[in-house]
Amino acid sequence: MAGQSGMRAQRIHPAAYGSLSEALATIYWYKRDLATFIRRRAGGYPLLLSGLDFDGYKRAVADEFVDRLMAGENTYRDLTLELMLEVALLEDFPSLKRQPDAEKLLAQARAAVASLKRWTQKHQGLVEEREALAEELAARRTAIQVQRGFAGKLTALEKQFLELEKMTDRQKAGLLLEPFLGELFALFDLDPRLSYKLESEQIDGPLSFDTDDYIVEAKWRKGPVEVEDFDKFDAKVRRKGKNALGLFVSVNGFTAGALREYDKRTSFITVDGGDLMCVLEGRIALDELLRRKKRHANETGNCCFPAHLALAE
Repeated sequence: MAGQSGMRAQRIHPAAYGSLSEALATIYWYKRDLATFIRRRAGGYPLLLSGLDFDGYKRAVADEFVDRLMAGENTYRDLTLELMLEVALLEDFPSLKRQPDAEKLLAQARAAVASLKRWTQKHQGLVEEREALAEELAARRTAIQVQRGFAGKLTALEKQFLELEKMTDRQKAGLLLEPFLGELFALFDLDPRLSYKLESEQIDGPLSFDTDDYIVEAKWRKGPVEVEDFDKFDAKVRRKGKNALGLFVSVNGFTAGALREYDKRTSFITVDGGDLMCVLEGRIALDELLRRKKRHANETGNCCFPAHLALAE
């Protein structure tokens, strides 16, 4: 590669690795496309790919792959630089264009690629002495490891959730709940989509999970949701067909009467603020929690299965 001999005196900046991880996690919508890209580009390094869980979350796969590149920089330097240069030149993202949220997803992908491109230009055009970088690299490596990656995204979402909880303008907090949930669902590859309106009703952003499509309703009221809200949502779900499923999110929970009414027959599962905190704190994965809630609903007809019960099993 042109200029490679000059770059050997310099370590690849940790922020460049972070930009590569972010780009890989955003330029592909389907995890199989990311897996194909990694396998084709790194096929000559079987130890690098050994044990990599391509069935995991996209961001987790990207993080683990890039972490291995970073840890083995002396071995994988050439491959890493080639990957960075290739991804930095991308301009078209066909799998993202087909998604309902294409405009938002494309903007995220372009921003991630642009960030990576800035780092590749530095590595191509500037040769810095390793000794001058050592202190800065040590400090930045720690900060970047905290900020980037799956765990970092989850931590950022937890902080965002706690900030929403403190807001005095509860109406605004309620409006911000939907985009917050969209980011959380996307982090766990649950395929969230934008909310939409039918002629007679508003549908909060639906999501896909384990081959099922869920109708989602999200509320952040001062108090718990009443049985009347459950009744309206139940009717909404059942109008979609016998195979329709619902997910009712209420940060401040549900009244005992509402839960009692739907403890033996339900078309939906519920999530409250306690469930969300268990996920945001990393105590249970969101997809695993929803899977347990659905199984409980199928077995008992009960719409409610708190996260702490899943953790106790």
